Amino acid sequence: MPLTRREFSRQSALTGAGIAITGAVGALASAPGALAAEDSVETAEHGDDGHDGQGHGSHRPGYGPLIPDPKKLLALPAGFSYRVIAHAGVTKLESGEFTPAKHDGTATFEGPRGVTLLVVNHELRGDRSKIKHPVPLTENLVYDPAAPGGCTVVETHRSGEVASWVGIAGTAQNCAGGSTPWGTWLTCEENEDRAGQNGTTKDHGYVFEVDPYDRRANRAPKPIKALGRYAHEAVVIDPKRGHAYLTEDADTPNGLLYRWVPPHGFKHGRGHLRGLADDAGVLQATRCYDSGGRFVDDLSRATKIGTVYGVDWVDVPDRDARTVSVRKQFTDKQVTRARKLEGMWWGDGGAYIVSSYARDESPVHHDGQVWFYDPKRRTLTLKVLFGVNPDPSKDGAYDGPDNITVSPYGGLILAEDGAGIQHLIGATERGRTYPIARNELNLGTEEDPDFSEFAGVVFSPDGRTLYASIQTPGIMLAITGPWKRQSHRD
Repeated sequence: MPLTRREFSRQSALTGAGIAITGAVGALASAPGALAAEDSVETAEHGDDGHDGQGHGSHRPGYGPLIPDPKKLLALPAGFSYRVIAHAGVTKLESGEFTPAKHDGTATFEGPRGVTLLVVNHELRGDRSKIKHPVPLTENLVYDPAAPGGCTVVETHRSGEVASWVGIAGTAQNCAGGSTPWGTWLTCEENEDRAGQNGTTKDHGYVFEVDPYDRRANRAPKPIKALGRYAHEAVVIDPKRGHAYLTEDADTPNGLLYRWVPPHGFKHGRGHLRGLADDAGVLQATRCYDSGGRFVDDLSRATKIGTVYGVDWVDVPDRDARTVSVRKQFTDKQVTRARKLEGMWWGDGGAYIVSSYARDESPVHHDGQVWFYDPKRRTLTLKVLFGVNPDPSKDGAYDGPDNITVSPYGGLILAEDGAGIQHLIGATERGRTYPIARNELNLGTEEDPDFSEFAGVVFSPDGRTLYASIQTPGIMLAITGPWKRQSHRD
């Protein structure tokens, strides 16, 4: 049984340090503002992290320094290489149309005879006529013909052959999303446009299901309205309980973490979600409290790795936000908010949840958090905390985590969406961080460089290839090399 508020407070008081949560990742930290369990945000900002200038001790985790790329695209450690899988406006779909722009959330699925299938979100919004490479309006796969976003499915073979096609079109600002235990993709619209706004013809802000294996299953796209209408970022499904957890990337006021509880007797499976009634199940938002039973208004309040909050769930009054945005239906004393709630990944029996940064819209400033939600204990534990990066233009500093995946080699992989230089970052089970890749595609000038965020970080089903995208212009990369499990000493 989950802990009650009273039990949580009593056990926390007895232990003196909250409830210990076990998991493969442990208490992670960031570099160079690395935070040990006893460190605070203020300590990290001043660089006093107990490690050397890179946030490491004498034995550094990872694969060594990144080597500049002569092609000025992707810096990798020695022994690693990359291959371009898809490139917006360069590569083409089966239909002969160009690969759409702005790659985002991605998942991989195992196909026959060594084939890997990837479903890729394209975070495109606004007036479709002004988008250079929108998702093509493929017959029977269009939700709103005025919207530019959607998903593509990419099929890669061991031979190097690549094919791709549209999975869904006519959606808006498809962001992180998430895969399901039954082998489909849930694409999320980070958007709240009503029909008529930005030229749209239908309401947006929904979740849609995309089947990478069966193209016919994607015909006549239907939003899963039971999961609510708001600025969706990511979603994961608890394979044991059937609950869906969803993040909202929004502010004024800050967004919320949601849980959808399916109706009694509902069984998940391919296409089952789209058959639900619009008001099926219960959509709820988080309400957190600390070890003393005190309400926590915003997750940025946590300034120490290992902080544990108990979680209650509050029912959403109007999930379709007919007159008021869902997050505005609550007062700040009813729910716990967080700025930039981004990627999620299910692993270790729970959900890893990213809050990308917090600034003036939040009580405490930071440059990134990763939380772990334990559904059995109904607790949130702070696993990663990035202190505010004083100079994002300098290499070696990380800020603004976004998409996330659990690595088959232990720990987490994070896609950086911060200011300045952008990395793919690994974090070991002991909490040490290291670079895996650096974006070297400068979209600006030498005097004023501009590097796009990484997105869609995910391993192939066999763990041999790490896929990731440079969001702008939209380049999907396959990274291979001497992957190894990071030492438990790291």
